[in-house]
Amino acid sequence: MSDHDWQAPGAAPAHGPGADAPTPPPTGVPTPPPLPPSAVPPQGGYGAPPPGYGPQQSAYEPPQPAGWAPPPKPGLLPLRPLGFGSLMWAPFRTLRRNPAPTFGSGLIVQLVSVAATAAVIVPFLGLTLSRIEGSTGADADAILSGAVGGFLLLSLVPLLLSIVASAFLQGVMVVDVATGTVGDRLGFGALWRRAASRIWPLIGWTLLVAAALLVAFGVIAGVVVLAAVSTSSPVGLVIGIVVGLLLGLGLLVAGFWIGVKLAIVPSIIVLEQVGIRAAVARSWRLTDGAYWRTFGVLMLVAVVLNVAAQVVVQPVSIVGTILAVLIDPSGTGAAVAVTVVTTIVTLVLSLLIGAITAVVQAALVAVIYIDLRMRREGLDLELQRYVELREAGRPTDDPYRVPAGSAPRGSEPPAAWS
Repeated sequence: MSDHDWQAPGAAPAHGPGADAPTPPPTGVPTPPPLPPSAVPPQGGYGAPPPGYGPQQSAYEPPQPAGWAPPPKPGLLPLRPLGFGSLMWAPFRTLRRNPAPTFGSGLIVQLVSVAATAAVIVPFLGLTLSRIEGSTGADADAILSGAVGGFLLLSLVPLLLSIVASAFLQGVMVVDVATGTVGDRLGFGALWRRAASRIWPLIGWTLLVAAALLVAFGVIAGVVVLAAVSTSSPVGLVIGIVVGLLLGLGLLVAGFWIGVKLAIVPSIIVLEQVGIRAAVARSWRLTDGAYWRTFGVLMLVAVVLNVAAQVVVQPVSIVGTILAVLIDPSGTGAAVAVTVVTTIVTLVLSLLIGAITAVVQAALVAVIYIDLRMRREGLDLELQRYVELREAGRPTDDPYRVPAGSAPRGSEPPAAWS
C-alpha cells in the first residue's frame, strides 16, 4: 500500500463521489469556533486584507479625467469670447456693477449739455423777443433775420460743449469696463483722472465725427439750394429735393458703414494709448469680418434704449395733458400749472434716461472692443495671465496695451460667434 492509498480510520474515500465532502471530526474532538468575517480571505484572493482596510477603501483609484471648466470671471466679463446675448447685456451690467461713478458721470454730462444750451439760448431768445415787440414791421423782419443767424451760431456753443462732454464720458466708460473685466472697481475720481489723460485725442476724434456730419448735411442742403436757384421754378425745386433725398439716403448708408467700422476708435485711443490715425486704422482692421455682428448689437441696444425711454416719458406727458383738460377745460391758471409740472417732470425723466442711455452706449463700445480682441488676438488669455500674476503678488503689465514694435494681429478673420 502506498502513502497515497492510506486513509485514516473512518475517513471518506479519497476518490469517488465523497472525495470533495468535508471530513467530519472524530468523535469527542471539540469543534473550533468559526473565523470572524474580517479573517476570511476573499474569494480568489491571495490572503486577508491588511488591518483597517475597509469595504469603502480601494487599493487603487484610477485618476478621473479632468472635465471642462469655464474660464474665470473675476469681474464684469467672462474671460472668453462673448456670445451675442452676453455682448448685448454686458453694458447694462456695467451700470449695475458700478452705478455711482458711471451713472454720475453720465448725469453730469447731460447736465452740462442742458445747462450750456439754456445759458446760451434762453437769454438770446429773450433779448430777441423783446426787440421784436418794440419794433415796427420793417425792423421786425430785419431783427428776425438776424435772430435766425445768431441762433444758428450760438447753437454751436452747446454743441461743442456736448461733444467734449460725450468724448469724456466715452473715456470714463472705456476705463470702467476695462478695469471691471479684470475685477477692479474704480471710484469716481480714479475714473475721471484716467480718462482725463486721454481727453485731447478723444476730443479730436469727436470733433472729426461732428465735422463729417456737418459736411454731409451741408452737401445735401447745397444740392437742394443749387437746384432751386439754377432753375428758378417749382419743378427745379422738386428735382433738387428729390436729388437731395437720394443723396442723403446714400450718405446715410455710407455713414452707417463707416460708423460701425470706426465704432471702437475711442476704446483704442484710451486703452492702447495711440493717436487718432493709428486708432482709426486699427479699428478698421479689428472689425473686418465682424461688421454685421457689431452693427446688430449697436442697433439692437439703441432700439431697446429708445423704446424704454418712450415707454417711460410718453405716458407722463399724456397723463399730464389729460389732467390739464379735466381739471381746467377753459385753459386758465390750473391748466397752466399742471402743464408746467408735467413739463418739469418730463424734462427730469428725459435727463435721467439720457444719462443711462449715454452710459450704456459708451460701455457697449468698450465691450465690443474687448470681445473683438479676445477673438482675434487672444486677449482673454492675456487677461487670465494678468489676473493670475496679480493674485500671486507678482509684477504685471497693462494687459490692454499692444507691445511696441509688434504688428497688430488684425488681418485674420475672427472666430465664429457662439
